[in-house]
Amino acid sequence: MEEKTDLSRRTFLGVSALGVLGLAGCGGGPAPAPQVDVQVPQALLDQAGPLRGGSVGMLSQKLYAEAANQALDRSLQVFAQATGTTVRNDLVSGDAGDMVAKMDAEVKAGTSRDFAFVSDRRFVGQLHNLGALTDVTDVVEEMRKLYGEPATEATNYCVFGGRWFAIPYHFIASAMYLRKDWYQEKGLELKPHYTWEELRDNALEVSDPAKKRFGWGLTVNRSGDANGFIANVINCYGGAIADNTGTKVVFNSPETVAAVTFIGDIYTNPKYTPMLPPGIGSWTDSSNNENWLAQILGLTLNQFSVYADSKTKNNPVYANTHPFNGATGPAIDKPLAFGESNSFVVFKGAKNPDLAKLVAKYMVSGTALLGVAKGAPCLVNPSWDKVWDSDPYYTTGDPAFPALREQTRTPLPVTTRTGFKFPQAPSPGEQAATAAYLLTDMMQSVIQGTKPADAVASTHTRIVQVFEQQGYKQ
Repeated sequence: MEEKTDLSRRTFLGVSALGVLGLAGCGGGPAPAPQVDVQVPQALLDQAGPLRGGSVGMLSQKLYAEAANQALDRSLQVFAQATGTTVRNDLVSGDAGDMVAKMDAEVKAGTSRDFAFVSDRRFVGQLHNLGALTDVTDVVEEMRKLYGEPATEATNYCVFGGRWFAIPYHFIASAMYLRKDWYQEKGLELKPHYTWEELRDNALEVSDPAKKRFGWGLTVNRSGDANGFIANVINCYGGAIADNTGTKVVFNSPETVAAVTFIGDIYTNPKYTPMLPPGIGSWTDSSNNENWLAQILGLTLNQFSVYADSKTKNNPVYANTHPFNGATGPAIDKPLAFGESNSFVVFKGAKNPDLAKLVAKYMVSGTALLGVAKGAPCLVNPSWDKVWDSDPYYTTGDPAFPALREQTRTPLPVTTRTGFKFPQAPSPGEQAATAAYLLTDMMQSVIQGTKPADAVASTHTRIVQVFEQQGYKQ
């Protein structure tokens, strides 16, 4: 998923005791946020009484859809006005490689924001390992009474030693997309999932460069999407970066070598050249979105950002999109599709932790979330079970919603034939190795001629170094 790379600050002031409930004006942008009458529940207004006049600093991952960012701004502004508080929100790209290091340095220097929302799968483990986070179990237990259970993946990524260190905010499903019209033209079946080999072969079948039809829209260049693609294939083949404890590197295995061989063949075998779009070797996170929306790709792997974009911009590709849960491989018969949540964390040393927790409780449900969800349809979804039932939009707003909700309930873990359980225990080492793009660097070396077994072995050594830097002796 592409996220913008600039950082900007929005400050929302509590200008009156009563506040202004409803829509607040927002700056210009490419698309207006959907009109939602945002309100602060009375129970939260009551809790905010002792906090009136206070301020809080927030850091948020900038969402792909600008309409969703505008809606988030409106929700924060309504809260500030209604509670007589000040909320300062800094936006940052989740793909900035030094984001965790910067947050940790600010915590240690006593200059950090009070709280943030970040990807639980990518960042919470690292931040907890650095000792940067506050226990928020009390908030999660309070919310469970109101909203039922959070997405099953959150229990894996947000809980350490039986305690919660992140509050699930909104759920981001994992998915793949193919051009159902191209498949139907070739008589290829539309299914809930495929093997990776089927997807490769089907991509070649539907390709026609003369018509600007390229069946394969997955890059191995440095990007978050490429990291996800490479890791998924390795896991489906029975390999993994670390063991189930998340502490011991087990990357160099016959299964990993087989997966890397499979991926490398796609980009080096002339047989598959017709299905590769021009420039795929240098794609960034936005490239597959742009090429999918340009209607030249037959397959891509992405969060629902590209789906949301096609819907909100009335792109014809939306009607020709077949979303599916993903691919399988030799080690597993069901896709490893369980998504992630953007989750709120409260930093150690927060100057106003009570207000930070209150903002988090407000943002996860009701009209505060609804506006953001409508601004990024199917990309921003409820993390909490009962929130799905809070508005008809979540049940009738898009044909994909039932499958998205089911993904939040996926029984976990999913176990491969090689004994790896996914999602695995949160691993700061794995998160750091992934953030350093060791997987994409490995695939680039294979494309340049390194034997897959040698590339895997050298990458294993690099991963060990990262794990040891995180305090895990190998």
